[in-house]
Amino acid sequence: PTFIELLLCTLLLGRVSLGGAKEACPTGLYTHSGECCKACNLGEGVAQPCGANQTVCEPCLDSVTFSDVVSATEPCKPCTECVGLQSMSAPCVEADDAVCRCAYGYYQDETTGRCEACRVCEAGSGLVFSCQDKQNTVCEECPDGTYSDEANHVDPCLPCTVCEDTERQLRACTRWADAECEEIPGRWITRATPPEGSDSTDPSTQEPEVPPEQDLVTSTVSDVVTTVMGSSQPVVTRGTADNLIPVYCSILAAVVVGLVAYIAFKRWNSCKQNKQGANSRPVNQTPPPEGEKLHSDSGISVDSQSLHDQQPHTQTAAGQALKGDGGLYSSLPLAKREEVEKLLNGSAGDTWRHLAGELGYQPEHIDSFTHEACPARALLASWAAQDSATLDTLLAALRRIQRADIVESLCSESTATSPV
Repeated sequence: PTFIELLLCTLLLGRVSLGGAKEACPTGLYTHSGECCKACNLGEGVAQPCGANQTVCEPCLDSVTFSDVVSATEPCKPCTECVGLQSMSAPCVEADDAVCRCAYGYYQDETTGRCEACRVCEAGSGLVFSCQDKQNTVCEECPDGTYSDEANHVDPCLPCTVCEDTERQLRACTRWADAECEEIPGRWITRATPPEGSDSTDPSTQEPEVPPEQDLVTSTVSDVVTTVMGSSQPVVTRGTADNLIPVYCSILAAVVVGLVAYIAFKRWNSCKQNKQGANSRPVNQTPPPEGEKLHSDSGISVDSQSLHDQQPHTQTAAGQALKGDGGLYSSLPLAKREEVEKLLNGSAGDTWRHLAGELGYQPEHIDSFTHEACPARALLASWAAQDSATLDTLLAALRRIQRADIVESLCSESTATSPV
């Protein structure tokens, strides 16, 4: 009896073990022989489901099919195609489907799922939230102190211009237009002294603002005669120009002294060089003149050696000035254009699409570039063929789409000094 009981226990434990092994199968499917069916990984689809044989998997085709689940039954699914006003935000790969979003200037309506044109903020209103993905443009009425003078869907309300102390306001700032300022004509400040017998010791200041035709000042050098408010006694004050005369005289004297010192130094240097040259030349050789006259009646001589030293620098500056070619984008070096294309292609979003919109391309034309191997290169090549494809136009468009890094890259080329 003991042996029989032991045998029964062994058989019972083995059955329980086999049942537990079946429950541990991740897919929950078994072949006819009881083997657990294996699942296909991400990027793979089921080519032949398990049954008599084990599961057969096949890899999905890039840009054609995908599989984003681990399954023992799901085959590869076809990729989503972005059509119409949609553009591809992320490509279809083996393990992920394509991600479509509306083209620049459009957003996806959550109710209909269609691409709708972005709302335009009218004049007097500014941008709060930009139009992108599933978010339409959010505008606000410009508050006090700000304005917006054109309708668009990219610019917020701008701060109003504040006139300086030396300006007067011609037009107040409104929601629809900025303020206009104008320089105030020169005003004269006179300090009046109290008349004799008056107890007041505080000087009063008058700042009359009168048009030029009514100005009482007859000469900037002569004394200005005014009257104290409440009294007919004339008060003689000095004009502002009187205070500037010593300044002008000092500047003129400094210029004259500097010019005389420069002439004396140049003549001394010329004489010194001539003496050294005379000592090293044969006796029968005629010494060169001290200098060449720049003007027949100026009386200023300049050393010919100094003029010769200055010629290479002048020629170099002229050579650098001749390198300008009108500022066309097509005149940029090939390496610089390839760098711009690389920065556009390496962006997280479709920067080249935004740039195409700013350069005047329509959505249908923009979609045609997606069929090219390098859409950014195709866009820039198409735009460079236009007569208006200047570097300034490209820089302005890049600033509007907030790509300061590409602007900095382009500007670094234009400021580089050419080797001499």
